[in-house]
Parts: sequence; C-alpha cells; structure tokens
Amino acid sequence: MDRLTNTIRPYAWGSTTAIPALLGVEPSGEPQAEMWMGAHPGAPSRLDRGAGGTTLSAVIAADPERELGAAAVAKFGPALPFLLKVLAAGAPLSLQVHPDLAQARAGYEDEERRGVPIDAGHRNYKDPNHKPELICALTPFDGLCGFRPPLEAADLLEGLGVDSLKPYVDLLRAHPEDAALREVLTAVLSADREEMARTVAETAAAAERLGGPYAPYAGLVHDYPGDPGVIAAMLLNHVRLQPGEAMFLGAGIPHAYLDGLGVELMANSDNVLRCGLTPKHVDVPELLKVVVFAPSAPGVLRPEGDAEEVYETPIDEFRLSRFVLAPGGVPRALPDTAPQILLCTAGAPAVGELALTPGESVFVPAGEKVELSGTGTVFRATVVL
Repeated sequence: MDRLTNTIRPYAWGSTTAIPALLGVEPSGEPQAEMWMGAHPGAPSRLDRGAGGTTLSAVIAADPERELGAAAVAKFGPALPFLLKVLAAGAPLSLQVHPDLAQARAGYEDEERRGVPIDAGHRNYKDPNHKPELICALTPFDGLCGFRPPLEAADLLEGLGVDSLKPYVDLLRAHPEDAALREVLTAVLSADREEMARTVAETAAAAERLGGPYAPYAGLVHDYPGDPGVIAAMLLNHVRLQPGEAMFLGAGIPHAYLDGLGVELMANSDNVLRCGLTPKHVDVPELLKVVVFAPSAPGVLRPEGDAEEVYETPIDEFRLSRFVLAPGGVPRALPDTAPQILLCTAGAPAVGELALTPGESVFVPAGEKVELSGTGTVFRATVVL
C-alpha cells in the first residue's frame, strides 16, 4: 500500500479554514476547495515506492491488472474508475448537472470532431464518462438538490411579492409538470441580463427580509450579483445534511453545494454543465438536453451495517463506506478483491503498520490484505465487482 500525497485545488468558492483544520495546519489565507485522491489526470495523487516520486495514474498505467485486479480491469477498463475528494465549500458552487454515460460519450466525440480544445472555456465535455457522485457530510452541510414540485416552487416565488417573478409563477402552475419546469428554467436562463439583474436584486432583498424558507437563497446574490442562477436555485429543494449523512446525485439532477465540509466520491470524470451561480460558460441548449425535468425529493442516505457502514448507491464505479474505530476494538480485515483508497477524517487509526492522521490517505492495490486498527474514523472508497 502507498501513502498518498494529494493536490488541493484553490477554487474561489473554497473555504479558507476547513481543510487546514482537518489537516491540523495553519491556513494560508487562500481558498482551499477540494483535495483530490485518485488518478484523475487533472491532479493525480503522488506516491513513492522507493524509486522516486511518481503519480498514481502512472503506477496504474504501468500494470493495471496488478494494481486494480483483473476483475476491475475487465469491468471498468485499465484506469481507476473513481475519484475521492474532501470538499470544503465556503461559498456556493455553481448550479450544475452531469450527463449520463451515453450523453457524455456523444458530447465528447462531437466536440473532439469539431476540434474544440480540451481546455477551452466553452468546452462542455472534458472526457467520455458520466459523473454520478455522492457527498457525505463531515460538518453540517447545506446544498440544493433536485426540482421542487412546480406548484411548491410557484408558491415560494409568489410569496416573495416580486412583480417580475409573476410570469414564472404562472408557468409553474401550468401542466404537465415536466414542461412547466423546462419552460421556466429556459426562460430564466434566456432572459435579458439587465432585466434579470433587477429581478435578482429584488428577489434577494425580499428573501433576506422574509427569512425562513428563503434564508438559504438570500445569500446567493452576495456571491453572484445579477446571476439568473439565483432564481433557478429557488426551483430546487434545500437540503441540510448532518455529519455522517450523505446525498447521491445521479445524471441530469440539478444541484449545488452551498456550505460545509464533506467527503465526495464520484466516477472518474470532470463533466459539468452549469445552470448558473458562475462566471463560467453556460450552454443553455446543451444543458436542456441533459437536465431531467421532473420533481425529485432529495434522499438523505445514512450508512448501513455494523463494522463497515456502507452508503448504498446504484453505481458500480464507486462504493463508499465508513469505519468508526472505538478504543479497544479488534482490528478489522478489509476485502482485497478490488483497489481501494482509505481516508482518515478523525482520530489516530492505522492501516497495517501505517499510522494515519486526519486528512491522510492510502492507496491499497487489489490483492493486498490489510487491517484497520487504532481509534478514529476511516472512509473507504472502492468499486462494486
């Protein structure tokens, strides 16, 4: 197994204190948004097996079956199929959706054929993979997930008393529901920017004055003044996760993270189509192909099991579980059939002879037998075979 050295991404929305607090280091004053653990080409973890430092992606590429196991290579191909992160939101992330596998492949092939540079600001598909994801809260964690029922969204908007929202309220009360949601999101994202900026300002002022169910949306305008995503966000359910609770986000489900620290596990992809709350490119026609226009209640997941607590999802590319190791407990042997990354988030556990502190992680190749011991909390990321 290998202790990993991981990259911290300094996205502007990141907290300046949450990841340093987890790692037990002094804040730099700069935002620290995501710590990546895995083999994604954007920021692969590094390790050292005695011949100098290298990347986890290079180690896997050199001998995929040795590192991942024959079964995982046969099922997912010769690359680690998941990406594990610690995510620290100090400000709202962009309102976004992810494509399904067929949409990702078609979109990637189309942009490759048209010669759109992979790093272009208007590029939608960075790879041909889907990006389902799971976020598990380490602190109280606020997010938006899935459309509210249109009538509920209409009541929420109407309650603000903003005249320019009335056309959206009327559309939301039309039928069928999927058409109503599609028409409103399209109208919001296609509106005249100056008119929308005035509507957003009035909406934010009313939300701040009224509080209550409007409170999660009131602060959005401070980070994204005039952004139509402020109105689009009010079409979504607000969710607050308590530590240990999680939320699964499948293809086409609009969502945004607002505030908090969490462990995030996803398929190994960077495909994001943005709906708002961002200065980045918003491709409305492409977005409308991907969004699932149906109300969806955000299901809060709680881990199931005794020694190993599993967060069940319908995805095979990743599986997240948690071990809470109590003082005096017996060592716990881990399955060795698949590759895994182990992340310590609390205490002083050990993986075999390797002691971990919060924020440290290890990669365990398939076929290597290891035990967890000591005290603390360890998250385990692996695949379903």
